[in-house]
Formats: sequence, C-alpha cells, structure tokens
Amino acid sequence: MKKPLVSPGTPQGLSRRTLLGGAAAASTLVSLKVHAESSPGHASRAPTSAPRGKPFELEEATVSELQAAMTSGKFTAHGLAERYLARIQELDQTGDSALHSVIELNPDALALAAALDEERKAKGPRGPLHGIPVLIKDNIATADKMQTTAGSLALVGAVPSRDSFVVERLRAAGAVILGKTNLSEWANFRSTHSSSGWSGRGGQCRNPYALDRTPSGSSSGSGAATAANFCAVSVGTETDGSIVSPSAACSLVGLKPTVGLVSRSGIIPLSHSQDSAGPMTRTVADAAALLGVLAGVDSGDAITATSKGHAQPDYTRFLDPNGLKGARIGVPRERFFGYHPATDALIERALELMKAQGAIIVDEANIPMAAKLDEPEMEVLLYEFKADIEAYLAGLGTRTRLKTLADLIRFNEENRSTELPWFGQELFHQSVEKGPLTDKKYRKALEACRKLSREQGIDAVMAKHKLDALVAPTQAPPGLIDLVNGDHWLGSSSTPAAVAGYPSITVPAGYVAGLPVGLSFIGRAWSEPTLLRLAFAYEQASKLRRPPGFAPTADLRQAHT
Repeated sequence: MKKPLVSPGTPQGLSRRTLLGGAAAASTLVSLKVHAESSPGHASRAPTSAPRGKPFELEEATVSELQAAMTSGKFTAHGLAERYLARIQELDQTGDSALHSVIELNPDALALAAALDEERKAKGPRGPLHGIPVLIKDNIATADKMQTTAGSLALVGAVPSRDSFVVERLRAAGAVILGKTNLSEWANFRSTHSSSGWSGRGGQCRNPYALDRTPSGSSSGSGAATAANFCAVSVGTETDGSIVSPSAACSLVGLKPTVGLVSRSGIIPLSHSQDSAGPMTRTVADAAALLGVLAGVDSGDAITATSKGHAQPDYTRFLDPNGLKGARIGVPRERFFGYHPATDALIERALELMKAQGAIIVDEANIPMAAKLDEPEMEVLLYEFKADIEAYLAGLGTRTRLKTLADLIRFNEENRSTELPWFGQELFHQSVEKGPLTDKKYRKALEACRKLSREQGIDAVMAKHKLDALVAPTQAPPGLIDLVNGDHWLGSSSTPAAVAGYPSITVPAGYVAGLPVGLSFIGRAWSEPTLLRLAFAYEQASKLRRPPGFAPTADLRQAHT
C-alpha cells in the first residue's frame, strides 16, 4: 500500500499507509543470502558510485522479442536464465551500489530452463511465456527450495505445502521463476514510520534511477529488479498502491487488476477485500501477456468466481496503437493534482498528447467522496489484516510455531536488532486490538468503503461524463530513502481504485531530475481490456521509458523531461 495524499480534512493519524504492497553456475549464484546477515546499517550507506557492469545484451528485451530469439535458436531458455542470473549477481548483491531488489534466487532455475528447452524441441512452446525468466514478490508462495516470508525473519523455514495459484499458472505457462524479490516487510503494514522497500530479511531496496531514492512500496523489489533488467517481467501484489507506486517510481508499467481477476490463494495476505496480484513490466504488451497467464478462476479463492465472463485468455488482442481515438478521458483534478508542480506539468503534456491522438479530454471530472475514503479504509485493513494473517498462519500447520498476530508482535520484540532497528510495529498493535469480522464497526466501515468508492465514487463520475477511463498522476517523483524518519509522501491517486477493487494501470509519463513519474489510467470493474488499449496507445505515442543509469543520486541540474 502507499501513502495517501494528506490534505485539509484528512485525519493525520492516517498519514502513513505505505502498504500495500541447476547447474554449477546456479549454485554459485544462489550464494545470494538473506540480507539480514548484514548489519542493519549496511543498507543505509549512501552509494558512492554507479555500478560498472558490462553492456547487457538483453537490456529492455520484451517477452515477444525473447520468444522470437528462442524460436530462432539465437537463445535458449537456459541461456536467458544464465544471463539474467549473472546480471543479478553483478548489480544487486555486492558493494555500496547494490540494489538489494532480489531476496533469494531459485536454485532450480537453470535446471527448469533446460527442461523447458527440451520440451520446446520435442513439442513446441506452451505459449508466450515458455522459457521466459520471471521474478515474483516474496509474499507469493512456492513449494520448492525457496522461502516465502513477506520479508520477515519470522517466516523463514515455514515453507508452504503447495504453490500459490499464481505460481501454478506461471509454471503451467512455462515461465522460469528466477527467484523472489525484496519488499516492504508485511506489505508495509507494520509501522506508521516505515521506509518503503525495507525488510528484516532483505534490507533496504534501492531505486535504480537514483540509488539514494525510494523504490516505493510494497512491491519495491519487483519494481527495482524489473527496471534494472534482472528479469523479463515480474509479479507484484497490491492492497493500495503497492503495484502502481513502485512501477511509477521505477518507470514501469504496473497493472493492478480488478479484485477477483487474479487469485490470492497462497499469497501472504493483508486484506481480502483489496488484495490483488498483478504484472510489473517494462511495456504494456508484456503486462497484457502476463495478465492473460495470471487470470483465472481458482476454487481456493472464492472471489475469482466473479471473473467468469470477464477474464480473457489473451489480453494482447486489445492492444491498439490508435486506441485513444474517440476515447473519453476524465481528469480528476481535485485531490490528485496540485501537490507537485513538475509532476503536474508532465501530466499536462500527457493530456495534450492524448488529445492529439484523438482522445476527448473531460476536465474537472472529480471523483466524488474520494476525500472520505481514508478513515474507513484503514479501519477495514486493521480488521482484515488480523483475521487474514492468522488464517494464513493456521494454513502453515506445524511448519511454524507462530499462529497469531500477537505471536508476530512478540517475535519482533524478541528480535529487535534485526526486525525493529529503524521503525516499530504500530499498525500491528492497532490491528491486534480489533475484534472478529462480525463486529458492527468493521461491517459499517466495509459498507462505507464500497459505497463511497464505487457507486458514489468511480462509477458515479464515469457514468456522469460517459468516460472510458480516468487519468491522474500516479504519484510524485520518488523521495529520498530515510530510515530514521520514514517515507515522505506528497500525493498519489491509487486509493479510489484500490478501495473499490477496480483496475488501474500506470505507464511512464516522464522524468523530473531523472526521477520517474507515472500516469495512471483508472476504470470500472473488469475494464482491463479498455485500460490496456488506452495505455498501449499512449505508450506507443509517447515512448518515454528509458533504462535506469544506477546514478548515485538525482541530477538536480535536469528539468522535467
């Protein structure tokens, strides 16, 4: 989750919500260790120089390009995995310039890739992800030699008994899971003063565009790793902003699907009413290809039954470079603009480009009730986190002795030097005091969230103006990492779609002093095809993404570009 815009009338107690959310060569690369073995201060040292890596032949390679290279015989899945693993080892793990975006590598990655090469020879590819290297967030369960911990040392050794549904889908599609990415611990729902991208297990993740800047949370590692070309695509999770925020901070495309389109079974939860997994990629086409693999009905997550008739096996068919022509785009200026002039300037430029592509821009299409969402949302999250995390811990059975949120609080207190060196667990303490989900206070808050965000919010403004989508800045450029004081946020636009359970997609909108800024397209439930069409058309007309330079700090001599 992300930090909300604090404006007049916003309860100050809610001002912090950055949640959510083989071969010998492999054995060498798997020497990547739990980052908590380093002292807590190690990750906070300011980088002194950018890493000097060799030119990377797969830089910015798309899924379709990698697939074509394997089809032609130029590369094999094994060769792709080797190259990405070597790049991770070179740029992610050692020295003052290390990103700390990957928390653990898959020791079976090269063997799995080799097996997929043999299968390709014998039967042909399974689909667009056959042999494609993928990284997944460390709250997504794998029943293999890797851990699933949400970044916390509390869950080290508590290996799930089965893969998450998302991982089952990836494996069935032939994807090669290279490893797990670092994240804001517990999807950043632990402290009111946390630093996005920090976990007890992984240390502080950094932004590859400026190493002293936040990668944002909580899917920080997925964002930084994908931007740095450590994989072809990655999977993140979001409760409120945790896909779109790090994607914007790392100049990526991040798609937060409608709640129910992608299963959450086997994913360490925060909130069953808002959680979703989704693609984090360098292009809209890659996001569409990955979403088609992730989406599907799962008997282990009842809400996915609502996706029947809405889920698509192939979202790439909706991509249209002329997709903005005739589209009605609403601009919700109230609350979502005005907190950072340089960001606003980039979005104004984006609106002019969309208009030039034939879009009809409907200005002042403000989202009613958006300012009233923060308080009931927090109430819902505090209740649901306690209930959902305890249900997850119960599902681990004898693989962990920790069964309650109170147990997690006690574990952190007993391991203060590694789990609480920089910030506390205030949200844990607030959540543990909540009662069951039958409480009237919870039911009232949940009803308010749904009504305010849906029929009185996004649905109302889109119906009034007959809109195809809303657009707004995803957030301001990434701020400085501050382990002492925590994150500093100016504003963002993720909350209405997050609370409603509706989809949103962010795409690169430019740079301020070399720091990425994203533009979000927001729609009604199940409008992923429309959002992908609009985002693709904007991306193709703007072509703004550029790979990161691993600069020690932002170049303050630059203007917005």
